[in-house]
Amino acid sequence: MAAPSETGIRMDKEKKYDRQLRLWGDHGQAALESAKICLINATATGTEILKNLVLPGIGSFTIIDGNRVSGQDIGNNFFLDKDNLGKSRAKVATELLCELNADVSGDCVEETVEQLLESNPQVFEVFDVVIVTELPERTLLDLATFLWGADVPLLICRSYGFIGYMRMAIKEHTVIESHPDNAHEDLRLDRQFPGLVKYIDGMNLLSMTKQEHSHTPYLVIIAKYLHQWKEEHEGNPPKNYKEKNAFKDMIREGVRKNEEGVEELEENFDEAVKNVNNALVPTVIPDDVKNIFNDDCCVNLTSDSSSFWIVSHAIKQFTENEGKGALPLRGSIPDMTADSKRYIQLQNVYREQASQDYQAITGRVHHILNTLGLPLDYVADSDIKLFCKNAHFVRVVRCRPLAQEYNPEKAKTADIATNLENPDNEIVFYILLRAVDRFYSQYSRYPGFYDDQVEADIPKLKNCLNNILQEWGLSPSLIKDDYIHEMCRYGASELHTVAAFMGGAAAQEVVKIVTKQFLPFNNTFIYNGMTSTSATYSL
Repeated sequence: MAAPSETGIRMDKEKKYDRQLRLWGDHGQAALESAKICLINATATGTEILKNLVLPGIGSFTIIDGNRVSGQDIGNNFFLDKDNLGKSRAKVATELLCELNADVSGDCVEETVEQLLESNPQVFEVFDVVIVTELPERTLLDLATFLWGADVPLLICRSYGFIGYMRMAIKEHTVIESHPDNAHEDLRLDRQFPGLVKYIDGMNLLSMTKQEHSHTPYLVIIAKYLHQWKEEHEGNPPKNYKEKNAFKDMIREGVRKNEEGVEELEENFDEAVKNVNNALVPTVIPDDVKNIFNDDCCVNLTSDSSSFWIVSHAIKQFTENEGKGALPLRGSIPDMTADSKRYIQLQNVYREQASQDYQAITGRVHHILNTLGLPLDYVADSDIKLFCKNAHFVRVVRCRPLAQEYNPEKAKTADIATNLENPDNEIVFYILLRAVDRFYSQYSRYPGFYDDQVEADIPKLKNCLNNILQEWGLSPSLIKDDYIHEMCRYGASELHTVAAFMGGAAAQEVVKIVTKQFLPFNNTFIYNGMTSTSATYSL
């Protein structure tokens, strides 16, 4: 049998991963397929996370887990059954997860994190993301400190009864494709570039035929009437609600009438009226992008600077010079009622200006690379083009190290106190999870782990909670006793429904990190399974 061709393999993959390719594209899928993911402890939550990463085709995963399959694992872990009892949890989970997708390779290490941190901590440096579930606080802090120093992203995820928790610890995560919701089109009608001015001036609405008039792109219609408005209003565009309504009425009056004086049906004029507000959005540099331009990493480049910061610096220079205070043109226009010829002409006008902006920025990037003594291919042309297209939406996410959060002197107690003004705010569960970890460090077990000790553990957990609140300078009365009782009743159990929800949420964040698309949360996420509500905090 002949071996499958490269084209055939590619087509099979495109069919297999069709839906996700529409989300993050070929380059996003390529990043996913080269990713190396580490999962620490194959708990119910951990295996659910990996399941949601194996199915879309991550490159490889490694499970680090020194535990054996227990009866509790069989009860809450979808991937384990009674035949696995007593076997290596890492090995069994790896084998079963690999069955989900032949494109993914899996490996396991049957050791504890404590053993690896002591004997071979460098093993963690090869991974793109390390995911942690079910680690004691002291071990977690040791691992987080090492990964922070090695610049390896860490995602902590746990399910505790009806409570879900995630914490991201990543030094710096740069995002070019943030895919914002409801982003305004980059039309530049308030600061028209030469090619657009020439195109618009070349059209005369009064001399057009009926067919031409009803198929003129609405951008041209708005631009024409905007010019007329400015002539009548000392060069100012319509600014407030009243003026914009008057401007819309001006456009409506441009609809042609038939011999009986009845207005013709001209959808392009209707589109123009509907899109006035969007088309007249001022061209500005977003505050997030200004912050990037003013960031020390952008201002003071070195030979160690990443391509993101080099291109950022080049675009900053562009805005101060060729761009005259504006970012590079995005180069796309929305769909609109128009004949194909003029729509394509208008589309090409925007594309040509975007290409000119891209060329100018590429020249600046190359000059920077020469200055820094770096090769020109240090920054790929495709990356520059992608950056220019998304310049309005680039973002930088920086999380706080876990060690600072766990240091009482550096904890964000003011933010915690503000949230606690609502006694049922999800921040309560964050504090309770900190308390159960404090309980574990003192008693080497979680509160309520043994059924006959639930009631006895309630005052012990309350004492741990009060100690934490006192360290933060907060009143112990801020947390209801009912919540403390509930945490003891949970007994650190993992409910599969909560584990499945958290597995999907965590996998989504890993995909964001790996593909460098969409914005990950910063930095703490709490899910309340009792009310099906969630919240994020920067702690």
